[in-house]
Amino acid sequence: MTDKPAFTRREFIGNGAMIVSTMATVPLFLERSAWALTPATGSAVKDRPGVPGERILVVVQMTGGNDGINTVVPFGWREYYKARPGIGIAEKDVLKLDSNAGLGLNPEMGDLKAMMDAGLALGVLGVGYPNPNRSHFSSMDIWHTADPTGRSGKGFGWIGRTLDEMRSQSKGKIDATACVCVGNESPLAANGRQVKPVTFQDANLFRWSGGDLHASLAKEYEAINRAGVVGDVDPNSPMAFVMRTALDAQIASQKIRAAVNKEPVTKFGEGKLASQLRMVAAMIRAELPTRVYYVSLGGFDTHAGQPNTHARNLREFSSAIRSFYAELKAIGAQSRVLTLAFSEFGRRVEQNASNGTDHGTAGPLFLFGEKVRATKTGLLGEQPSLAADRLDQGDLIYNTDFRSIYAAVLQDWMKVDVKEVLGAPFRAASVIKT
Repeated sequence: MTDKPAFTRREFIGNGAMIVSTMATVPLFLERSAWALTPATGSAVKDRPGVPGERILVVVQMTGGNDGINTVVPFGWREYYKARPGIGIAEKDVLKLDSNAGLGLNPEMGDLKAMMDAGLALGVLGVGYPNPNRSHFSSMDIWHTADPTGRSGKGFGWIGRTLDEMRSQSKGKIDATACVCVGNESPLAANGRQVKPVTFQDANLFRWSGGDLHASLAKEYEAINRAGVVGDVDPNSPMAFVMRTALDAQIASQKIRAAVNKEPVTKFGEGKLASQLRMVAAMIRAELPTRVYYVSLGGFDTHAGQPNTHARNLREFSSAIRSFYAELKAIGAQSRVLTLAFSEFGRRVEQNASNGTDHGTAGPLFLFGEKVRATKTGLLGEQPSLAADRLDQGDLIYNTDFRSIYAAVLQDWMKVDVKEVLGAPFRAASVIKT
């Protein structure tokens, strides 16, 4: 037997630093601990002058390259059925949106159709960018950085730069949970120079786990965290950094875990996206001061056997989004939340020999919420031509630059300077009610 502790204070601090340093939130935690400990005076989402703090943006990433032509189906176009004899969706099955233009939704998207009918959803057609890149990684980076050249992003994403700008507007006051990403890694889009995202796959695992190894660690950990920066430590020293960082991490962890462990008011369906959006709704209900949530749904890279896989993905997507807004309405938050759903590219017009489709270019983008611009058909913009002589090497030619959608979100929803975030004064697309 020995009285020697399982870990010395130095070892504990060292291990704690290593654990905390794996979190993407370290720099922000360093400076926000005191603020996070201060009890809120009134609502946690109270506005600051000129900054509509009650507004929330939710980004849904449809990973893999969604087939836009079998999402918004050009059922009235003979070129469509000629190019897709094996995977084209029969006209009788399409959920009709615009009979004059011959456009409708995939039959598995009934929930999304209902949201369009209620004025809560908008599909923007033909969204893309110049000189399209058909690589998953490169195209996703382009969407994340809002830079088709790949030169100006410099490792920072458009959401991260947005929150950096908000931080600047509020003179450095922005919460450690300003951006929350649900997934196994932080998306580039959320990475800012100053503001970093909180990222977790399972909220219950978003915690310091040293106490699970030995009971003495938990006691030591609590003592250090509750003490903050102790008196004999230089406040500018690495030791003080670790103490403040650990405290901030604990606070964010407790806030998020307490929020997501509450049961929803309404019922969510099965599926990964529904689970992620249930957590997002719970955090909104708990009035976390989060401005941006980021979730994703994979499986859209449909090179073979596309019909069943794509139908299942679209059904899950549509159902999860509708359930999310039903929950938001039940908790009185529907008007505060705008959702943007995108994919890194569409698919080629012609199907391949495996009853699938290969990487293409333009596709539809979806926006959800009370403030989206309502149209008679639920669609905005023009479907790119499918005629062989009006394609780019067999791919659709975009007619709406995705950065014009970002500009609308920034200008008309988040109320930040478009040029500061995107690096140029893009004209905002008319997709949000002002």
